[in-house]
Amino acid sequence: MAKRKSDKNTTLIITEKPAAAAKIAAALSGATDEKITDKNKVSYYEFYKGEKKYIVGCAVGHLFGIQQIAKRGPFPNFEVEWKPAHNKKGGAFTKKYLTVLRKLAKEADEFIVATDFDVEGEVIGWNVVRFICKQKDARRMKFSLLTKQALDESFENLMPMLNWGAAVSGETRHYLDWFYGINLSRGLMKALSSTGTFRILSIGRVQGPALKIVVEREGEIGDFKSEPFWNVFLQVRDIKGQKLEVKYPKDIFNESELLRFRHLMGKKGEAKTSVSEKVVAAPVPFDLTTLQTEAYKNCGFTPTQTLKSAQNLYLLGAISYPRTSSQKYDASIGYDKILKRLKKYTSKVKYAVNLKPTEGKKSDPAHPAIYPTGEKIKIPERDKKIYDLIVKRFISCFCDSAVLDRKRVAVKVGGLGFSANGTQIREKGWMNVYPHGTKEVEIPTIDGEVDVLEIRTEEKETKPPRRYSAASLVKELEKKGLGTKATRAAIVETLYSRGYVREKSIEVTELGMRMCETLENYAPVILSEELTRLMTEELEKIENFSSSGGRDQLVKMKKGILDNAKKAIRVIAEGMTKNLKEMGKSLADANAVVWEQEREANTMDKCRVCGKGNLRVMYGKKFGRYFVSCDAYPDCKTTYSLPPKGMMKPARVKMADDRGQEIEELELCKECGFPLIQSFQKGRAPWKFCFNPECSTNEEMRKKKAEFKEKLASGEIEIVDGKIVDYVKGKKVRKKKVKKKK
Repeated sequence: MAKRKSDKNTTLIITEKPAAAAKIAAALSGATDEKITDKNKVSYYEFYKGEKKYIVGCAVGHLFGIQQIAKRGPFPNFEVEWKPAHNKKGGAFTKKYLTVLRKLAKEADEFIVATDFDVEGEVIGWNVVRFICKQKDARRMKFSLLTKQALDESFENLMPMLNWGAAVSGETRHYLDWFYGINLSRGLMKALSSTGTFRILSIGRVQGPALKIVVEREGEIGDFKSEPFWNVFLQVRDIKGQKLEVKYPKDIFNESELLRFRHLMGKKGEAKTSVSEKVVAAPVPFDLTTLQTEAYKNCGFTPTQTLKSAQNLYLLGAISYPRTSSQKYDASIGYDKILKRLKKYTSKVKYAVNLKPTEGKKSDPAHPAIYPTGEKIKIPERDKKIYDLIVKRFISCFCDSAVLDRKRVAVKVGGLGFSANGTQIREKGWMNVYPHGTKEVEIPTIDGEVDVLEIRTEEKETKPPRRYSAASLVKELEKKGLGTKATRAAIVETLYSRGYVREKSIEVTELGMRMCETLENYAPVILSEELTRLMTEELEKIENFSSSGGRDQLVKMKKGILDNAKKAIRVIAEGMTKNLKEMGKSLADANAVVWEQEREANTMDKCRVCGKGNLRVMYGKKFGRYFVSCDAYPDCKTTYSLPPKGMMKPARVKMADDRGQEIEELELCKECGFPLIQSFQKGRAPWKFCFNPECSTNEEMRKKKAEFKEKLASGEIEIVDGKIVDYVKGKKVRKKKVKKKK
């Protein structure tokens, strides 16, 4: 690579994630780029095209966020500005990336934004351009794939300016989320703290309606009264000796009506078989919501886990951009080439016999539906199920429809009709490729006279509406126009993290019910679907506004939305302030119930040391992590450490008691008998482990601790100012922060 020059003829390409920066640099340079890593271990890339130097830097998502200007202020408060994200809790890691981009921006005289081509990507890029590069605009790369061909084409066809509709829409959304989320959450916290109670509470312009949806379903389930009903079956036999059980088509809700079926015993009836054809069209391409729903159904992945896995696959170059609402493929993606490449991955490509794919109703101007690139890439084990599902869905879109034979045997006895239905798959078509729920049920062909051999009744009960799962709730939010394709999964996660809902099949907690009830009484507009939907529509108008229409008009539209939001929030805040005590009492009562439930749920069996207290999973606010301790403290000071990341709960298994009722019991370690702990981390599958340090399952951990103590004793490492300093041949090589123990 040519030596770096001091004069400016340099273009800075701004990307969103480190993996994307590496892909873009390699593609545009023809793999001649030089990777440079600064002292903070932040990497960027340099390459030349003729005399022109290019630098590819990385923003790691949002380097700036909306923050309050003054530490204290009025309620509600709208005095905010964009500030570096490293000022906020959890954002410290972004500071080094901000520092590097500032340095790189000084070297450049031209700027290209190459962040994800969506609303959030546009905001990230625009913030870097205006706050770091000190520019009013920049050129823009638009791509849906991180492959060399797609990136080269994007670079050759640069957009002359940022996608201003998306940028202003995204900025407006951030302001709205802050105005509603922070102010209203602060109002709830003020109400609760007025009772001398503390708990982190939150509500927002989408979170409120989402909570109301699950609360209303909980109400429907609670109000539902089961009714007994009966199904009536006849077993019949034809002259060939073929037997078949047929069912009366209506449910019987009056037990006395069963008497009218008794006289059918031993009678003769007439049977007739009919066969009809049913054509089942191939599935349509994946948009994000459909992928999340199907991944939950077929793989057991939550929407958040699915999105994280899809994002990993996109950064690897294995699939197209996943945050899309499109159910259509464009011919420009090259169907034939992708299918040809996929032949090396699966033999199921042979069923893709159509030149054009199926398509759904939804479209997205920014990105096509999700599809695999077919590139030869090593897929991580954790992402294989999602990748396999995406591959199968893509192939199935080019397959023939499935053809089913639906057989129906109708039997008439004593003026009453009965029937049995069977299904046979005549032509599998797309069902050869993609998972489906069609079950083949074989029944005999019976025509003519039959004898009634037996009458059977089956008692059942009507069932309440089904609870939402995380996936079906995301789908419901989309159906109602609440949230965006990129935020819906996070909204559902927040309902869980705040303790408003629980369980895989979503149940509303006492706190969630009381939160909804309190808001319904004192600030019902927070729960309004209509208000949130109207705001979403206004934001979409900005997003779809043509850049050629003028930025002044976009700014005017933004101001109108924010002014209306401020008026609405002031009214809500006034009502909350007037009813602070009543709201606080309602929330405090619910919090007490939830606290007791959480305490009970986190309590395990007897302490092995004192035998008096119980071991319990605790959370230490000071150190920000979970641990296990005896609740007989301070008489017993037994504690066990737990991993630093994730939410910890005692692992429990469901089983039947002596009466056949389902109960939950602690799950115990098979090696030592200690209770197991279950760790939950955002975007990852739950993990169970034994916390007993002496257990054989923790032998590897004990070895590492012993090695650490050995090195510490020998002087190979030492702790200086709370940091581990490692010496190799007397030279300091690394530092790592260590939390001080009390």
